[in-house]
Amino acid sequence: MTETVINVQNQDPKPGKPGTENVNVHNLFTWVEINYNYFKTLPGILKLAQLIIGIICLALASPARLPGTNWFLFVVIISFIATAIWSFIYLLSIREAINFPINWILTEFFNTLLLAVLYMVAFIVQISAWSSNNRTYNSYYKNLNIFAGIFGLINVVVYAAGVYLIFNDWKKSRTTSQ
Repeated sequence: MTETVINVQNQDPKPGKPGTENVNVHNLFTWVEINYNYFKTLPGILKLAQLIIGIICLALASPARLPGTNWFLFVVIISFIATAIWSFIYLLSIREAINFPINWILTEFFNTLLLAVLYMVAFIVQISAWSSNNRTYNSYYKNLNIFAGIFGLINVVVYAAGVYLIFNDWKKSRTTSQ
């Protein structure tokens, strides 16, 4: 008499929701690769400097006591959020993991260029709003807000350096791809 043996392997001993039997949670985020080494390069250091100087600008200029400071804080917050998003893109290696038809370098170039221009306008507005002989606020608030404008100027220089480095990367990527 002949015996037939059938081996059945159950890959998921605990069935979950219907339609998710083959989904493994450990494989869901395998595309994520933490890239700390980017922040050891000059562009990574500049991004960290942009974030830190942005926090200093927020701390010095808050709360907004003059209309010029409202604009300054708006630009600082938008720049901080955009730079944080780009930092996470590099930290999690999203550029390498997602195959969208996006020119990442050119996108980051225009984003950083726009932020540098907005920061330049914002620091001028901030310093001009507080450097007038406005006696409404005491010198404590005036000094803090002028320092916020000075740190805004420093961040303009840091963003401009980032624009320069990204532009050089873009030129190199164009010559190697042609």
